[in-house]
Amino acid sequence: MTFQPVLKEKIWGGQKLNKLFNKGNSATAKMGESWEIADLEEGQSTVSNGALQGKTLNEAILENPAALLGAKVYDKFGPHFPLLIKFIDAASDLSIQVHPTDETSPTGVGKTEMWYIMQADKGAKLTVGFNQKITKEEYDKRIDDLSIEEVMDQHIVSEGDSFFINAGRIHAIGGGVLLAEIQQTSDVTYRVYDYNRKDDEGNLRDLHVKESREVLDFETTQDFKLEYDRSVTNTPQVVKRHTYFKTEWVKLTKPYSIARTDTFTIIIVVSGSLNFSDGEIEGSLNAGETLLIPAASDEVTLDAESCEILEVYL
Repeated sequence: MTFQPVLKEKIWGGQKLNKLFNKGNSATAKMGESWEIADLEEGQSTVSNGALQGKTLNEAILENPAALLGAKVYDKFGPHFPLLIKFIDAASDLSIQVHPTDETSPTGVGKTEMWYIMQADKGAKLTVGFNQKITKEEYDKRIDDLSIEEVMDQHIVSEGDSFFINAGRIHAIGGGVLLAEIQQTSDVTYRVYDYNRKDDEGNLRDLHVKESREVLDFETTQDFKLEYDRSVTNTPQVVKRHTYFKTEWVKLTKPYSIARTDTFTIIIVVSGSLNFSDGEIEGSLNAGETLLIPAASDEVTLDAESCEILEVYL
């Protein structure tokens, strides 16, 4: 199954989603996000191929939840897609923010996520975690005197870098970064600091300092940078295995088969292009496009001469 993306304009968005992936149109000056596979009230993907063409992702799930999600996934999450897949183009810095855990989220669903850098301008950075141990009292002080950035850990990034952002970890995507994001199906974000930036109407954006303070992890753990072997071809390399998602990177130079029966599989093309077929449905994908393989699908073959993908499943 392929989908029509849900495009989101953002104050910090740019033009890369259009120029590199042909999403939206050139008149859209601040396209920040493309929700590729989404099952939220704020955005529903629409099926663009096959027998379910025109239905939303949620409507497609309700046709046969276990067949699409997989029996074990359906038992755990019910008839809701548990992941949100998106591309983010940060033309300027995103706000410094944090997401709640399942236990602290007002919706009961937290937001643990991972990032894969698809393109980065020279010197572009991510901010992840604190660079020193601080207390809640010092945090409050630094929010008040606008010095919170001084105690945050910054990382210059390049294509292929991957980061795991556990719920509760303070973070920000820097200007010049284009990335793929894999996350729990949640849009709950607590904005800590926004550089006193104003929207198009001249208003400061809302901050959520009190909420963020209650969910922040103040530890200085350094487990967020993910390592994997990019020299291997046609063999999945584990990027991250976690309760909420499992992600593998594969560089394809020949046909590659997928045949899971207990979970759906998502293919995110991060470079190059490929053809796919399950014997009945055929299609092609370019960089910046995604494919959802239902659990009940027959074996799907991906064929490419030079293509990099992220393979995501539960």
